[in-house]
Amino acid sequence: MTPYRRRTPEWVPRIAAASRYVSLVRIGLTMTLAGAVLSWAAVAADDGDRLLTLDHYIRGNSASATSMLYLRERTKASTVARGGPPRSRVVLFVHGAGTPAEVSFDVPFRDYSWMAYLANAGFDVFSVDMTGYGRSTRPPVMNEPCNIPAARQPEFIPSLLRKPCAPTATQHATTIAGDWNDVGAAVDFILSLRGVQQVALVAWSLGGPRAGGYAAQHADKVSRMVLLAPAYSRTVAAVAPATVPAPGEPFTIQTRSDLATLWDSQVGCADQYEQGTFDAIWSDMLASDPVGATWGTGLRRAPNVTRWGWVQADVVKQQTPLLMVTGAHDKQVPPERVRELYMDYGSPQKVIVDLACSSHNAMWERNHLLLFKASLEWLDKATVNGKSSGEIRLGYQ
Repeated sequence: MTPYRRRTPEWVPRIAAASRYVSLVRIGLTMTLAGAVLSWAAVAADDGDRLLTLDHYIRGNSASATSMLYLRERTKASTVARGGPPRSRVVLFVHGAGTPAEVSFDVPFRDYSWMAYLANAGFDVFSVDMTGYGRSTRPPVMNEPCNIPAARQPEFIPSLLRKPCAPTATQHATTIAGDWNDVGAAVDFILSLRGVQQVALVAWSLGGPRAGGYAAQHADKVSRMVLLAPAYSRTVAAVAPATVPAPGEPFTIQTRSDLATLWDSQVGCADQYEQGTFDAIWSDMLASDPVGATWGTGLRRAPNVTRWGWVQADVVKQQTPLLMVTGAHDKQVPPERVRELYMDYGSPQKVIVDLACSSHNAMWERNHLLLFKASLEWLDKATVNGKSSGEIRLGYQ
């Protein structure tokens, strides 16, 4: 008798084969997906290191409902994607009396962008144009050619004005109190945006009284300060004048030749600045002032500011760690004025850097990376070359 052998149905091998096929497909898909994830991660890592430029417009200090302040942000993509940087690494730049912030601190030429330098180091970096500057709202009096300073009007006749004309305004366009409010609006926006309690302030020239005066009033919101050529004065009035804004021409102007003449008057070293840097700055300057760019051969406008405060009685009380930098050849804010601030400032954490071969425009000149590096160490550790107080000379042979 032939023994019984259980016959395997013909569909079983097909199912098994199909199962093996499905498993292989599954493995293949898994490997493909894994590869895709790895590839995406690699791309994401590359994208994460890419610097972004983000524009923000916020409400300023003006009573006008349409008045806005322009904030520029430079940051790595990964910083934004992960919800912001560590709470101690948020910085706001504040500009000086003539040049708007994006031109001052974000020069689109080689490695001259101070903002990009700090952003590449992992900081979330912002800059703000005060009312009347750059891409922020300008008071209407600044749009009237008849308010060009009287001594300069002949330069723009007949290209702009048919004949000299009387000004339509006889007061400064803005005040230091308005600037403090503008800094405050920018700080509060950034604190909310990034969920932090404090920001560091980096400022230049008249940005010193703007940032320093704000910090004197709101020390709880400011972690550290870096002030380049701060326009500190022991003789400025402590309180506002009787008339605010003060009488005077509403705004100033600067042409390309004005900038070149002023800068060249402060050159003390060979090759102190590059022509390519100058060209990039002036091109950016005109782009930030589309109205002024059409006046004559092109100029930048800046409001005259009624100033008071941030005097000796204020700075002796300040405890915010402060780095101040003076250019050896600065004729706009001479080194002795910066040393007066160093002597008067109250915090024991204070360093003054004497930067060789540098003018008022040190961040645009050959020793700019020494300045940037010093600011980075101060913002990170409140030291320069390991020192938390005293004078340091940089760039000297």
